[in-house]
Amino acid sequence: DYELSILEQYPINVKCTRKTRGAFFCDTDQGLFLLREAGVSRRQVLLMRHVGVHLYREGNMRTDLPVANCDGEYVSTSPEGRNYILKQWFRGRECDIRKSRELLEGTANLAHLHRFMQQVPPCSDPEPESGPEEDSGERAQSPAADAAFEPESLKKEYERHNRELKKIRRFMRGQSPKGEFEMEFLRCFDGMYEWARQATEELERTDFGELWDGARENGAMIHGDYNYHNILVTAGGYATTNFDRCRVGIQMEDLYYFLRKAMEKHGWNVRSGDHMLDAYSAIRPLSGTEIEYLKIRLIYPEKFWKLADSYYCSNKAWIPAKNVEKLKTVVMQTEEKSRFLEQLFSFSL
Repeated sequence: DYELSILEQYPINVKCTRKTRGAFFCDTDQGLFLLREAGVSRRQVLLMRHVGVHLYREGNMRTDLPVANCDGEYVSTSPEGRNYILKQWFRGRECDIRKSRELLEGTANLAHLHRFMQQVPPCSDPEPESGPEEDSGERAQSPAADAAFEPESLKKEYERHNRELKKIRRFMRGQSPKGEFEMEFLRCFDGMYEWARQATEELERTDFGELWDGARENGAMIHGDYNYHNILVTAGGYATTNFDRCRVGIQMEDLYYFLRKAMEKHGWNVRSGDHMLDAYSAIRPLSGTEIEYLKIRLIYPEKFWKLADSYYCSNKAWIPAKNVEKLKTVVMQTEEKSRFLEQLFSFSL
């Protein structure tokens, strides 16, 4: 098997392997590991390890650190030319955000991550006496320095999304016959687009440049994909995985994403959302500008846009029934989301 040939490049004795989603669990003489295709650049793999080592050193936080092969490289290439990484892994299960306790503990875990990721230093600090180690080559420069790219401004992003929504509506109007997805989208478009327009209008009155400038100057980093799939509950506490999208950025992006995904599952329950914000701010206090950022991100109907974009980029002759249900759920939850924003962020459409 190809995965076994890759594992021969590492200084470990493999007892057994078993397949999981797009990867392989590997039981070894040194514990549990996960092997998967890299999916990111070598530079990003170095950044993932650098951030993980920093989190362990500063906060004893557990992450899925990439490990070096026998040549000291963190990316291994198969005979077919595919790149793979081997990561330390944990015995546990995904965080169940349907349970109030785990939802809040997952939120607190994010706050701890952010607190220790607010100032990620160059890789020149001494190695920790125990736990994750960095090799001397990795300490030569800071991968974090390469992660600070100027993102598209939120205002430009929303303006682009708004144009795309109108383009998709024009396309659907010309479709004949129309399917259930097209009919539902056109029926609810005006109301949902008003949310998009309002979020863009709110951005006209707010400048988040200071948040980005502060992140860039301090080396503040984000996970980039913080959701329950990437939070593991283990016997030794919580572990955070899959830092593939970690980069310098506004940390509220992570909190917004986790909060939105959780509230979509909890029907925008005001009490649950309030408790999440409390759990986060008790560890990593929120500034007024950050709260405003969260508010505007939540106003924008991102799930609506994502479904529309997925439709436009897909085979329109067959729309999965689950996409129709997702669209109906987004529209149905609008009233609950409106109440959520009014009570927690004093915003009314």
